[in-house]
Amino acid sequence: MIHSKPAPHEIENLADILEDFKMVLVVRNDLKMGKGKIAAQCSHATLGLYKKLHHRAPKALRRWEMCGQVKVVLKSESEEDLLLLQARAKSLKLPTHITIDAGRTQIAPNSRTVMAILGPADMVNDVTGGLKLL
Repeated sequence: MIHSKPAPHEIENLADILEDFKMVLVVRNDLKMGKGKIAAQCSHATLGLYKKLHHRAPKALRRWEMCGQVKVVLKSESEEDLLLLQARAKSLKLPTHITIDAGRTQIAPNSRTVMAILGPADMVNDVTGGLKLL
């Protein structure tokens, strides 16, 4: 069986020219998750985006790592807001990952809990700049 390599993500081209990369984690505040639940969901989102970019955008990940793996946690007030942010990120060709919870503990199954977004700081700010810190 031949495994084809996935196409590079558009973010790869920016890793060569832009220095300041960061990841933003947007947490749904309306779900009223406990602190531990939020920490776990943010970890899932970070790892999910990292795995998505591992083969498709290794230079972008390296740039982010060289910047100290900057992570900022912000809050969103609804699932609708989270999906609008994701659409904005996609329109700018920024990679995202939304964690969907299995629903075994605090919240309903298949709830979208956290979105991770990674890219040049200015571009990420264009998407998430209107949000408040969690």
